Amino acid sequence: MSNLNIDSVKARTFDAIVIGTGISGGWAAKELTEKGLKTLVLERGKDVKHIVDYPTTNMQPWEFPHLGQPTLALREQNPIASKHYIFREDSVHFVMKDAEHPYVQDKPFDWMRGYQVGGRSLLWARQTQRWSDFDFEGPARDGFAIDWPIRYADIAPWYSYVEKFAGISGNKDGLPQLPDGEFLPPHELTCVEKHFSEQSTKNYKNTRPVIIGRAAHITDPQPIHTKQGRAKCQHRNICQRGCPFGGYFSSNSSTIPWAERTGNLTLQPYSVVHSIIYDEKKKKATGVRVVDTNTKEMTEYYAKIIFLNASAINSNLILLNSTSDRFPNGLGNDSGVLGKYIGFHNYRGRVTAEYDGFLDSTTDGKRPNAAYIPRFRNVFKQETDFLRGYAASFSSNKMGNSTDGLIGESLKANLLKPESGGWTAGAQMMGETLMKETNFIQLDKNQKDKWGIPLLRMSVDFDDNDMKMVQDFYVELSEMFDKAGFKNIKTADTKRNPGSENHEMGGARMGKDPKTSILNKWNQMHHCSNVFVTDGASMVSSATQNPSLTYMALTARAVDYAIKEMKKGNI
Repeated sequence: MSNLNIDSVKARTFDAIVIGTGISGGWAAKELTEKGLKTLVLERGKDVKHIVDYPTTNMQPWEFPHLGQPTLALREQNPIASKHYIFREDSVHFVMKDAEHPYVQDKPFDWMRGYQVGGRSLLWARQTQRWSDFDFEGPARDGFAIDWPIRYADIAPWYSYVEKFAGISGNKDGLPQLPDGEFLPPHELTCVEKHFSEQSTKNYKNTRPVIIGRAAHITDPQPIHTKQGRAKCQHRNICQRGCPFGGYFSSNSSTIPWAERTGNLTLQPYSVVHSIIYDEKKKKATGVRVVDTNTKEMTEYYAKIIFLNASAINSNLILLNSTSDRFPNGLGNDSGVLGKYIGFHNYRGRVTAEYDGFLDSTTDGKRPNAAYIPRFRNVFKQETDFLRGYAASFSSNKMGNSTDGLIGESLKANLLKPESGGWTAGAQMMGETLMKETNFIQLDKNQKDKWGIPLLRMSVDFDDNDMKMVQDFYVELSEMFDKAGFKNIKTADTKRNPGSENHEMGGARMGKDPKTSILNKWNQMHHCSNVFVTDGASMVSSATQNPSLTYMALTARAVDYAIKEMKKGNI
């Protein structure tokens, strides 16, 4: 019997364990396996194989029973998930339903989740901007929160490293607040977007650039992409279904298959991580407790090193639930800040307008991207009554001609006259929220989910700084539209709750001082050196850029460091 136990433990022992298969988890798996470590990758949801498990990817609109729209019954059953733009008939199977993993909202928080291999890398908007020192130095400049333990120079080579592998399209724009990267050819701006860009450059003396978005789409496949089995983006613009061409970056099409080819990967879906096991004698983590999602049976797995990449909120949950005599308030939580200082992006502001020019032009094809307005407020100096700033997406479309009462030849002739309709344009803000102690998550003391894990209580909200930022966005973007000759300018509040933008961050932040942070500059836990957290939980501030590219770079950097420390015998 003892031999059987030894064999069982041996079968459940690996060099490394990665928790989560989303953007950062996929990168951790790739880097660890590529460097020779036998790696167990745990995913709480189902397996999704590239191409094989994209059931709607080639369906035509008329093949959907409800023409792509979720039914009223489905929306009513999912009042939180159905608020999200991705909750459609062609992709709803990749979105976690409300009842399947409940949580407690002390304040409104629309937590969007994708529980499957690949996570939300199947559903993301694929915008990939580098951060600059204006972002990493933000907390130190205004004294809000704590200083980042790294600067742009620390992460710049790792941005380049992941960009080349993932495939990022964009222009080299030479902007100090938005560093250039390793770009594939960019998508094209529409004539109206070019006009808006030119007018903005003229009216604001190059201080408010309008550029094409930087996106994780392969526009010109390089040998490294061909080796991954990925091809050029086909501009179908139905990315949320999963791309059979691998035209956009996802864990499913890129990092996980790459890791599988090494022969060092063990991928295990249907595995909810309950907690991380801490050995008080060894003073390090020895493994994880995993609950089978179907049988509810708990099993322990062991490894020398653990990468936690369950996405920001769930990574906090796992750490908070990883209690021991040494860490009664959560693994590594001597500082007491675990679960606190949660940030997100503010998407509440929108400005729309119309433009009467370029009547003889229209758009051609489908572009899985948009124009982008990098942050221009409080960049070089503090100039407003709110801290930090906002970026914005910007796009334009040709208005369709009215077809009311038309049939046959008259309808056809009307549809073929693009010169008779003007253009609509719109900008949506993405504002940086301040990481505050009053924005926090914690474990419910009484309620548990069906896997025996305490429910999360969300207490995250907007503040006065956020609302001042929204008002400034309305004023400044309306002025930009007006100066560029746009008409019928309108502002709108989307009323989107925290969480609905998929950019939740913080809770297990990096820092120089173990008394005020959970992780060091290598994303390594101060008080448990063989555990690394490289997803959104590690963030000190949220900046205005989309965060996924930064997660990729931080993960690759952390794995490189961890391997070196293991070889030195320090882990």
